[in-house]
Amino acid sequence: MHKRKIGSLGEVSAIGFGCLSFGNFYGPADHAESLEALGRARDVGIDHIDTSNVYGAGRSEEIVGEFLKANPGAFRIATKCGITRQKEKPYDNAPDYMRECLEGSLRRLGVDHIDLYYVHRREQDRPIEDVVETLARFKKEGKIGSIGFSEISPASLERAHAVHPVDAVQSEYSLWTRQPELGMIQACERLGTTLVAFSPLGRGILVDRPPQPANFDDKDFRKNNPRFVEPNFSSNMKPITRFAQYARDHSHTPEALAIAWVLNRAPHIVPIPGTRYGDHIAADAKAAEIRLSADQMAEIEQILPAGFAHGNRYTAAQASGVEQYC
Repeated sequence: MHKRKIGSLGEVSAIGFGCLSFGNFYGPADHAESLEALGRARDVGIDHIDTSNVYGAGRSEEIVGEFLKANPGAFRIATKCGITRQKEKPYDNAPDYMRECLEGSLRRLGVDHIDLYYVHRREQDRPIEDVVETLARFKKEGKIGSIGFSEISPASLERAHAVHPVDAVQSEYSLWTRQPELGMIQACERLGTTLVAFSPLGRGILVDRPPQPANFDDKDFRKNNPRFVEPNFSSNMKPITRFAQYARDHSHTPEALAIAWVLNRAPHIVPIPGTRYGDHIAADAKAAEIRLSADQMAEIEQILPAGFAHGNRYTAAQASGVEQYC
């Protein structure tokens, strides 16, 4: 698989692997299947994975740690801190809390160094400059390598980068979530920051066999998500079905073509599709082999133009902590 750069982390596979699903985010995850998925990811050339201390209350990190124990050095690891899951104070970027999160992640992952460490959600009352200084301190101590933020605005990135280079910003980016085009992709390019695109498959909608909302587990994140409830879901499926047929007409799976579209948007974007199934991540990895012409990119844009999706990206509760812009 060809490589792309993530800041000081250096060259990594053009496609990474998001391990959110290991934490039962989209329904129950089988332990053995999750480990098998990591093995398939390694076998198809993926060399960096993304998790968080709050995915399944540490379960995702523990599974990754178990795999790393049996396969030392198989992946470079990104994880996150800053979410508390407490109603009174859902986000905490205080130095002591971030250090507590870091030490917990190191223990669960079974490592003494995390390659890329993100602030998962920014605590709005705390200057982002102070938060960067905490991350820089962890880096100086050798506990982390590269620095990142998730779901911040371009303006916040500018402020953070003025204190210390920010290696990566993680944002949702796909054919049906295009907000990063309104400033974040440009800011990342200007500052030499990599945009790590999570949910490049629209939380499973841009695939060969899209999920059926009636089958969602009660704990599935999509259960009440505006884009997956009627009448939005049916409205969304009409153009997505046309996109899937376009992919097949060009001898691709919809998922590979959707990820290839993200890769073709800019060379400083690294998509991290997530799944708990080995066959899925192997299929996703085929996107790295697809080169799209300008005509093909324009044809895809006609099928799924910016803003086509019906429904908000998040409910009000799901959007908590996400910085809005534009």
